[in-house]
Amino acid sequence: MATAKGERRKTVNSGRGTNNPSVWIYLALLTLQYGAQPLLSKRFTGKEVIVTSFVISCELAKVTSALIILTVDGSLKQLFKQWSLMDSLRTSGLPAAIYALQNSLLQISYKNLDSLTFSMLNQTKILFTALFTFFILGQKQSAKQIGALCLLMMAAMLLSISESSTKDAKGGGSNQILIDGIIPVLVASVLSGLASSLCQWATQVKKTSYFMTVEMSVLGTLCLLASTYKSPDGVAIKTRGFFHGWTPLTLIPVLSNAFGGILVGLVTAHAGGVRKGFVIVSALLVTAFLQLMFDGKLPSPYCLAALPLVVSSIFIYQKYPYSLKPKTS
Repeated sequence: MATAKGERRKTVNSGRGTNNPSVWIYLALLTLQYGAQPLLSKRFTGKEVIVTSFVISCELAKVTSALIILTVDGSLKQLFKQWSLMDSLRTSGLPAAIYALQNSLLQISYKNLDSLTFSMLNQTKILFTALFTFFILGQKQSAKQIGALCLLMMAAMLLSISESSTKDAKGGGSNQILIDGIIPVLVASVLSGLASSLCQWATQVKKTSYFMTVEMSVLGTLCLLASTYKSPDGVAIKTRGFFHGWTPLTLIPVLSNAFGGILVGLVTAHAGGVRKGFVIVSALLVTAFLQLMFDGKLPSPYCLAALPLVVSSIFIYQKYPYSLKPKTS
């Protein structure tokens, strides 16, 4: 009996190891999706596309993908029986509203920042996640992790200087890029950190991340629809139409975004959260390569200086988590 239990344990653990070929496929696909998403959004989402309509479409695509997965694995019916509106609002309501605002800010920033710069600045969400998990969940950071977060802040400052100096050289105005590019992605990172901490708390009472994805996407969509009542985007949707500025190619970043949500769940389930950090590092290199290949754009000297700082900070942060020191008798 003990042997059988041990064998079962081995089987489960092997599913979370890199010996499983499917894990490598998930990791590779997520790396490509993370790295390509900034370029896809920038290239296929025109300036005239209404941000709220694009974000709502992304949320609906996530809902559809998550429902398909839950239907295929046969858990949707059981989860729906256990679902309650009050529990959903209590655990998913606030994170959903925060993520809805965050996604809108990211879409604004996508259009106004260099893809590689955006990807690196977006990693400051690690810093804010660390802060909020400490204040909300009491989760401490190791000394090496704190050092890694300092490296990340240094990189963010370099990237901010890079974008400002580039716009000044082109006569585009550093204030404009600050308002339309840098501030939106940094505020989005703060919101991401807060929402991640709230989600971490909520998953203690949720049975599956996919069902929580459905809840949050639906609630987030409702929040966005409510915001259109008197917002500029709402007026634009009413006067120009929901799909104003869309082309068939605009569906590419929408579907890629939904696909990425599925891959995050698969990677977390089968490879663990630590390896997701290495995916982020690899994705930065993918973004740099794709930007060079499709846009013919070399990273600025500031970006080249910031890149190893971001890579090092993510690697150190994932490698050296906080651990309780054993008590000495």
